[in-house]
Amino acid sequence: QVQLVESGGGLVQAGGSLRLSCAASGRTFSISFMSWFRQAPGKKREFVASISGSGEATNYADFVKGRFTISRDNAKNTGYLQMNGLKAEDTAVYYCTVAGDWGQGTQVTVSS
Repeated sequence: QVQLVESGGGLVQAGGSLRLSCAASGRTFSISFMSWFRQAPGKKREFVASISGSGEATNYADFVKGRFTISRDNAKNTGYLQMNGLKAEDTAVYYCTVAGDWGQGTQVTVSS
């Protein structure tokens, strides 16, 4: 089992940036895919981005391509989501997930 704690969310103006972190415990972090999802009020949770255990392979939802970057530092057991060019529609709770486990989420609010 992997325990995950997200941080870095907050309130930002449209066009601004935030960097989310996902701190993980457990031995399996470095060999596991890590993904970010988000859930806006009244909407289903949706995929944002994923990264392989080695960090060599990444995948993004179309609506974040060119704006968000997923990365990881296995030495620190931490994953990241760099979010640039934020839009009001990016407002959501952002979750990281590894090996079927989920964090508690971090709120991102973008004011227009």
